[in-house]
Amino acid sequence: MSEKDRILKKGATLLDKIWDQHVVRQLGSGLELMHIDRTFIHDLSGGQALVELGKKDLKVRNPELCFATTDHCVSSAPGRNENSSASGARLIPLLRKHCMDQGITLFDIYDEKQGIVHVIGPELGLTLPGLTLVCGDSHTCTHGALGALAWGIGRSELEHVLATQTVIGKKPRKMRIKFQGSLNTNVYPKDIMLYLISKFGADFGSGHAVEYAGSTIRNLSMEERMTICNLSIELGARIGLIAPDEVTFQYLANRPYSPTKSSWKKALQHWQSLHTDKDARFEQEIEVQVSKIAPQISWGISPAHTISISEHIPNPDAAPDENTRLGWENALQYMDLKPGQAIEGLPIQRVFIGSCANSRLSDLQSAADLVKGKKVSNQVEAWVVPGSQQVKREAEISGLDQIFIKAGFKWREPGCSQCVATNEEYVESGKHCVSTSNRNFIGRQGPQSRTHLASPAMAACAAITGKITDIRKFKELS
Repeated sequence: MSEKDRILKKGATLLDKIWDQHVVRQLGSGLELMHIDRTFIHDLSGGQALVELGKKDLKVRNPELCFATTDHCVSSAPGRNENSSASGARLIPLLRKHCMDQGITLFDIYDEKQGIVHVIGPELGLTLPGLTLVCGDSHTCTHGALGALAWGIGRSELEHVLATQTVIGKKPRKMRIKFQGSLNTNVYPKDIMLYLISKFGADFGSGHAVEYAGSTIRNLSMEERMTICNLSIELGARIGLIAPDEVTFQYLANRPYSPTKSSWKKALQHWQSLHTDKDARFEQEIEVQVSKIAPQISWGISPAHTISISEHIPNPDAAPDENTRLGWENALQYMDLKPGQAIEGLPIQRVFIGSCANSRLSDLQSAADLVKGKKVSNQVEAWVVPGSQQVKREAEISGLDQIFIKAGFKWREPGCSQCVATNEEYVESGKHCVSTSNRNFIGRQGPQSRTHLASPAMAACAAITGKITDIRKFKELS
């Protein structure tokens, strides 16, 4: 089959259409050499990858297609600089030097475009429908919300992409998840994905690219779709995709790096062809009625350890298999919880609103709406960390920062912050933190930290009450 025939064949999924257009060469055994349209790098691994490239006497092949930012290692403290964290002092200058040497655009710590890589890519118009996009970060799947084919890669793959603008890959199996219906009040995209992962498992999507579809997805905003795709990796899938539509096109119009004038018209024509054909087939398809979903909260050490706010922590004796039973037992021990214990009412000491999952303007707005005129519990330290300088500016223009500050939250500078704690911003040992991040793994927010994943609205309620709280009851009492 010729390359043209592969691209134009009927019955193609969105994955097929983008993937096949980027195949450079068949390598045998299902492996293909893929052209990469955008490469994102960050301070934690980007500078080191460029150093390794130099040791091999290699240059970045297309520096104009590579973009860098400082996010993982930067302090989020007001008045920060690169020396505010030990990792920042070591890695930010390294990234800066090698980006300058290679001609790579860097959104540095003081740049007005700086922010978390998976936040600034879409908001700057660097992420576009139909592009292939990679980054040395597993949550690169976020960019699939705009109809881009995006996935995280390892260090050796990153060096290969930087040197050749290609990567070797095998097309993943295809899965479609249809979310149907309207969300209940007080239920958010974060709840949808936590529910999905809890029902099907953290490895359900392994080996697949997941396309999200259905009436629920069509009615979500662009930022809400990013939260959906962001958690694809927590389902085990490296790639999450949503077909671009008018919501996508309106979002991208007039972004700094979006096409303009005649280029916009040409791009739009191509983007409108990026949808799954009606006769396309998937290896797996499931449908979820979102009306069944209540506000969710994680209790354990995996996003799969999630329950409705009104449910009780499961008993390992009721686990469906031995591996699950052991996992639940380990989680209960680490989190210092008991089988059958109610999750609602559990005292907490920390709240973190931020990360590439939930640090965009709409996320902050949903939290601010709940805390306005209230005070953070004396037992809680609560942080709000905007996802980018643009988000921070827009939030301050609309007065969200003052709502948080008056309530007792700490208003911080953009970065990954307590999501991954690579900048020494930890949750203290033994403390329970309600977090809007995407992972609750052992030690993720700091040694012996205990993380409960939730939506920004649920996190805001916990900050005020000092305990894990049902947002529905919170609103009734407010």
